[in-house]
Amino acid sequence: MKKILLTLLLSLGFLGISSCGEVDTNTMKLKALKSCESCNLQGANLTGANLTGADLSGVNLSGAYLSRANLTGADLSGANLSGANLTGADLIRADLSGANLNGLDLSGANLSRVNLSRANLSGANLTGADLSGVNLSGAYLSRANLSRADLSGANLTGANLSGANLNGSDLSGANLSGADLSGANLSRVNLTGANLSGANLNGSDLSGSNLNGSDLSGADLVGADHSGANLSGATLCNTKTPWGNDDSGC
Repeated sequence: MKKILLTLLLSLGFLGISSCGEVDTNTMKLKALKSCESCNLQGANLTGANLTGADLSGVNLSGAYLSRANLTGADLSGANLSGANLTGADLIRADLSGANLNGLDLSGANLSRVNLSRANLSGANLTGADLSGVNLSGAYLSRANLSRADLSGANLTGANLSGANLNGSDLSGANLSGADLSGANLSRVNLTGANLSGANLNGSDLSGSNLNGSDLSGADLVGADHSGANLSGATLCNTKTPWGNDDSGC
């Protein structure tokens, strides 16, 4: 009888060994071995945890608490981090390629040398974030807030930045070839020497931006607001502009 009752209690989760128990077990495993590939850590409390170089590839970390966690060099490729708390987390050199970071608050985060290729950052708050030299190729950044972010030298080839707020950000030397920047706020942005070849800037706000020495060959600037923008030294070749097709730099 006692054995039957124990089995019933376990199956109903009354002893805490259920989905919650699974997460607790996985949390212990992760802290001990720094590895928990493709496991369930939904809502786990990893506040301040030392996860340097940890293998968290494909892990479900949705709603997890990772504030002040050390994730330096961690493998978070393909991980689900939607709704997670990453305030003050150290993500330097972490691999977040293909990760789901939809709507996360990463304002002021140090994401230097992070791999964010193909990551979903739609609607994420990256205000003032350090993204210098970061790989964001093919990333989804639609409606993301990147105001005052440092994106100098970043790889944004083929990235979706439609409707993103890039006001006051630094995109000097960034590679934005083939990127979708339609309707984006690029007001007062530093785009000196940036590669914007084939980029879609239709309807974007480029007012007061510095495009000195940038490559705009094949770009679409139709409907863009370029009032006060500095286009001196910019390459215009097969460029669709508000004043027509411009081949002056060919």
